[in-house]
Amino acid sequence: MTIRRTFLGAAVLAIFATTAGSALANKPLVMGFSQVGAESEWRTANTRSIKEAAKKEGIILKFADAQQKQENQVKAIRSFIAQRVDVIAFSPVVESGWDTVLREARNAKIPVILTDRAVNAADKTLYTTFIGSDFVEEGRRAGRWLVEHAKKTPQRTLNIVELQGTVGSAPALDRQKGFAEAIAGHPNLKIVRSQTGDFTRAKGKEVMEAFLKAQGKNINVLYAHNDDMAIGAIQAIEEAGLKPGKDIVIVSIDGVKGAFEAMMAGKLNVTVECSPLLGPQLMKVARDIKAGRPVPKRIVTEEGVFPAEVAAKEYPNRKY
Repeated sequence: MTIRRTFLGAAVLAIFATTAGSALANKPLVMGFSQVGAESEWRTANTRSIKEAAKKEGIILKFADAQQKQENQVKAIRSFIAQRVDVIAFSPVVESGWDTVLREARNAKIPVILTDRAVNAADKTLYTTFIGSDFVEEGRRAGRWLVEHAKKTPQRTLNIVELQGTVGSAPALDRQKGFAEAIAGHPNLKIVRSQTGDFTRAKGKEVMEAFLKAQGKNINVLYAHNDDMAIGAIQAIEEAGLKPGKDIVIVSIDGVKGAFEAMMAGKLNVTVECSPLLGPQLMKVARDIKAGRPVPKRIVTEEGVFPAEVAAKEYPNRKY
């Protein structure tokens, strides 16, 4: 009788353990995601891609909008840690100042995925992987296009004004660096003014107005770190009685629909692609990490360069 009871007890425990293990395995993955904000067409498309991919994959997404403030992101990440989410992902507002909160996540054994933007951390083990574009290469591509364009008038000096992204952010720093590298050694290409436009259309317009007042008609090229700032600048150029795309050549980065519309209207000359559609890739990487599968430390998205000549043909294919 004792043996029978022991056997039955063991069987019940085995069934319970199997059921509990199965329930644990079927438990939905929970991701905490902190977004920079909603400062541009690109960012809106990026948020939409992440939310749609999470829903499709059955991943519970705890989403926080930082409104372009680092302190809001730090607060959100600490909230995710307190909630014991499975994975934390975020697109950092700026590069520096993350070590303390990332250590807190590591101490809590919660893996961190960087998306779109990197952090400047001496200890690379503070995050698991970084998914996003090569911002330096985007700057180089913009610069290379301009170098080729300048060959049409080799004796002419082209004065460039630069609309930078958010001060201290990875795309702003890297796009500035890559562009400068590409035009170095070309004395007829000269950056005369450079100022942040915070990646927003309104600020891009405001800063371009200041550039025009300071330089008059001595501006030949505008290099904008994103399309939204370029579109804002186009409005300022038109209000000054000049023709964007003709009187001032405009080079920008992102590849949003608004840029293609501006190119088709003859107001923008080229956009370098930076895809915001990172959602599916992010969800796959999160599942791989949770399952214990190895993932690369750096995952680079594939992108192209679109001059105005191809805008009409490419426009129907744009998803953002």
